Amino acid sequence: MKIIMETERLFLRELTPSDLEDMKRVLQDKDVMYAYEHAFSDEEVLQWLNNQLARYKKDGIGLWAVILKDTDRMIGQCGLTYQKAGDKTLLEVGYLFEKDYWHRGYASEAAFTCICYAIDVLDAKKVYSIIRENNFPSQKVALRNHMTLCGKTVKHYYGMDMPHQIYCVNAEEIDRIRDELYQVPLSNGKFA
Repeated sequence: MKIIMETERLFLRELTPSDLEDMKRVLQDKDVMYAYEHAFSDEEVLQWLNNQLARYKKDGIGLWAVILKDTDRMIGQCGLTYQKAGDKTLLEVGYLFEKDYWHRGYASEAAFTCICYAIDVLDAKKVYSIIRENNFPSQKVALRNHMTLCGKTVKHYYGMDMPHQIYCVNAEEIDRIRDELYQVPLSNGKFA
């Protein structure tokens, strides 16, 4: 088990094949997956997991398991992936959490830590979130982390065109934002 980073309440680690059942709790919940227009089948969950494992090998990043420290329970996924937006490839922070763990700040905390990782470890100049136009909770997470609307794109998925908004944050802003959001560093900035 490779821990990538941790915060006061969470740690993020690489997914493993043994996480399949935990992933089903998230990806097969129609409320969680409303931006995808459907809950995933068993085959789609397995493909999602295999995609992350392939990303780790190819890119060194991907969506990671988010583990609640006090219970050792996987409550969702958050991480960094390369995503197409029009003719560009962007470094995106993405997140999906089990419904029982919404509205507790976990998504914002995990996403901000991933943004810091992208800037501090990967030397990214910008980090993006590509969020479906009607996904207001995910937009709020981006805004809470001081990302700003910087563009729009349309993704074709599940047989339909889905308008998305693109949010971003610049590396130059991260220290100010880090101080404003978290008066103390996130677990002393622990990255693997």
